[in-house]
Amino acid sequence: MSNPPTEYYSAERWQNWIDRINDEEIDPEDESSARLLLNLQDDTAIAVAKIVSAYDEGELEQEQALSEIADVREIVLADVDIDDEETRMLVDGVQTSLVCVFFAAEEYVAGGPAEEGSVDDYLGAAANAEAEEDLDAALGYAAQAGTRIIDGEELDVSIAEELEYGLVTEWINGLDSLQSAMSDPEVVEEDE
Repeated sequence: MSNPPTEYYSAERWQNWIDRINDEEIDPEDESSARLLLNLQDDTAIAVAKIVSAYDEGELEQEQALSEIADVREIVLADVDIDDEETRMLVDGVQTSLVCVFFAAEEYVAGGPAEEGSVDDYLGAAANAEAEEDLDAALGYAAQAGTRIIDGEELDVSIAEELEYGLVTEWINGLDSLQSAMSDPEVVEEDE
């Protein structure tokens, strides 16, 4: 029994969000703008959480789950067509936050949760790797933290406040969305 490929997320769904963001004057200081960007991020994290949950419950084979995650990643990380440069940069920030969500989900499906260490340990290691400009290692550690979050370990987002702003803090933002999605995978309504 195979599921239709657009069951979890579709290019049309992503484009609807992008169109909404494009149509509004996005101001990151404005609460409704910030919420719109967060909803865009949460909506994607929910799709990923549903794929991982379907895999955990045996509804998807490993290969199917990895393929579904790859499909969502391809949609979400593609270049967006937004004229306003500042708005495009804000959406790019959302995409950056989600990179770690995709890697964490793939790693979880491929090999289960990271065995050693806690979420905080892995994020600390990620921050250290980023400080040494080893971004591949940083992403690897952050993804391992993500596998622990998928497995139910809590992420304390205040850890981001202790870190220098950079990719790891962006990824923590994405992992926070993933954590919310894993605990409550309700669809974010596009018409709020």
